[in-house]
Amino acid sequence: MNNNDNERHFINRVGWLRAGVLGANDGILSTTSLVIGVAAATHERNTIILTALSGLIAGAMSMAAGEYVSVSSQEETEKADIQREKAELRDMPEEELKELTLIYKNRGLSDELASQVAIALTEHDALEAHLRDELGMTEISAAKPLQAALASFASFLVGALLPLIVSIFAPLPGMIVWQYTGSIIFLMMLGAVAARTGGSPIWAGVLKICFWGTIAMATTALIGYLFGTHIA
Repeated sequence: MNNNDNERHFINRVGWLRAGVLGANDGILSTTSLVIGVAAATHERNTIILTALSGLIAGAMSMAAGEYVSVSSQEETEKADIQREKAELRDMPEEELKELTLIYKNRGLSDELASQVAIALTEHDALEAHLRDELGMTEISAAKPLQAALASFASFLVGALLPLIVSIFAPLPGMIVWQYTGSIIFLMMLGAVAARTGGSPIWAGVLKICFWGTIAMATTALIGYLFGTHIA
């Protein structure tokens, strides 16, 4: 078996991982923070449930739309660069070959070898060579708007289900504690999974997500108490 078959690379996961982690994290954190703020202001369960449901629907749609627009802009930029590179290869192929040769020389190849490599790659696929080595564009890094939007929508929805379920079943007197505890546990799990999937240290990801999650939820709870209809 080829050793390359066993190699583990994480860069090919970056597109869906970024969108998925961001969506799930935002789904848990923003919806829980919203619910905690309302729960700190009122003990009416219907109001708390409606808040969680509204946050889930609005947040999922917003995440999907925002991700699609953002990644679509990146895709349009990439397409414009591809068309520009095609025109340059058509109109001034010799200058483009020199440019490619210089790139390889700057990476440490000798003049002769850099020229040989540039000629060989140009004959094989000139556009691919320039996109990869001049602009840093590859199939892995290519923008995928629909994929990013769907990943964000689904992951936000899954994350936001947690505070909604807690809103329905948790006892009202301890609603804030239940919301915070459940969210922190799931945020820790999310941070660990994201770190492991992305190949980064697990505890660093867990601590970061818990720290900022606690700050967000504490802030909304404080606002709820300050402007609420009761003082606990």
